[in-house]
Amino acid sequence: MKREEKEHLVRDVHGRLQKAEATFLVDYKGLNVEAINAIRRELKKHDTDFRVVKNRLLRLASRDTHNAVLEDFFFGPCALAIAYDGVVAPAKALVEGMKGNKHLEIKAGQIGGKVLDGEAIKRLAELPSQDVLLAQVLSAMHAVPTSLVTVLNGVIAKFMNVLKALEGRKAQGAG
Repeated sequence: MKREEKEHLVRDVHGRLQKAEATFLVDYKGLNVEAINAIRRELKKHDTDFRVVKNRLLRLASRDTHNAVLEDFFFGPCALAIAYDGVVAPAKALVEGMKGNKHLEIKAGQIGGKVLDGEAIKRLAELPSQDVLLAQVLSAMHAVPTSLVTVLNGVIAKFMNVLKALEGRKAQGAG
């Protein structure tokens, strides 16, 4: 690769890393091209790029980004999953890919400049998707006013029952 191509690649990867919400470093040693392409296609569904970049170029590209914290993991064969929109779905896709490929291993990742090891990424993959979490929050928000109305309605109904009982006693006492 010529120097100009390397410089262009570093600028391109740097730009992608600056836009990234999260990144995951993956050891792909032992995977064939077909398996890598299958992982790449699955990650693309979740707005995530999967790139193989030389470690030296990755070090240069990660400067002045949140990914600089991953520099200690830039050794051996590294592929980079760059997630732009959401972090749970790409983590799930990578963990699922690990189940199908014994050679695929998640080294580390970062979210907002915080380093995650492979186990933390596996736990992240167990979280429900953003849509499910939003639905749960909405359900809880809807349940609170509904419960309040039910309680208030019960108080009013009991008060009305007391008034009717008093009215009945007065009618018996007067008659």
